[in-house]
Amino acid sequence: MKQHHDDLHALAAAYALDALDPADRKAFTAHLAGCAACRREVAEFQATTARMAAATARTPPPALKPQVMAAIETVRQLPPRVTPTASVNWRGVLRRHAGTIAVAAGLTAAATFAGVAAWQHQENVEAGRRATQSEQRLDEMNSVLSSPDARTVHARAGNGAATSVVSSRRLDKTVFTAAGLPAPGTGKTYQLWLDHNGTMRPAGLLPHDGAVLLTGDTAGARAVGLTLEPAGGSARPTTPPLVLLPLPA
Repeated sequence: MKQHHDDLHALAAAYALDALDPADRKAFTAHLAGCAACRREVAEFQATTARMAAATARTPPPALKPQVMAAIETVRQLPPRVTPTASVNWRGVLRRHAGTIAVAAGLTAAATFAGVAAWQHQENVEAGRRATQSEQRLDEMNSVLSSPDARTVHARAGNGAATSVVSSRRLDKTVFTAAGLPAPGTGKTYQLWLDHNGTMRPAGLLPHDGAVLLTGDTAGARAVGLTLEPAGGSARPTTPPLVLLPLPA
């Protein structure tokens, strides 16, 4: 991907994703030394990518270890030691029934750990599904950010957040990024919109800082808006836009 000097500003996303060939990377690295705007944009893209990668990680529930340890405490692999009495030869009784006791203990342990294993399997399947979806979204966003025809527009939202729109006409896809968004508050979420000649159409939710691939038809849209809406989103904006970024030509 060869670019003229005037196009170097458009390489920030590809540089952050390590998607440049050696010659372009060398040229852009030299460019960064004298361009504060590109340094800021690269830092924002790198931070967003790191947050997206971390989103797929999942910590085991805190209750899992106590549950397993409690289950282990209820399982006896060997019969308890008792003191024989003159009236009953408990050692002989236990010896005769040792096989039955061992089988019962084994079945109890198997049932306990089978339940834990089934729960863990379900959790792993769900985590794997979420990870796959996250990877797919990340791949799609990376394709936009590193596309040769990617164009970027920056703007500061009314609440102080730094926002950007990266659009690729060749892919017909657009990525919105935000850094420094204040917490939306209980029962609220940020929502994105595509402005089609004054008609605002839902384009996805953004609960916190990060990047999101816009949904809906970007063809014909002239701008991307961000509003604060009730949790779950709205069919149409209920508040004035915090920011309205024109889609790059």
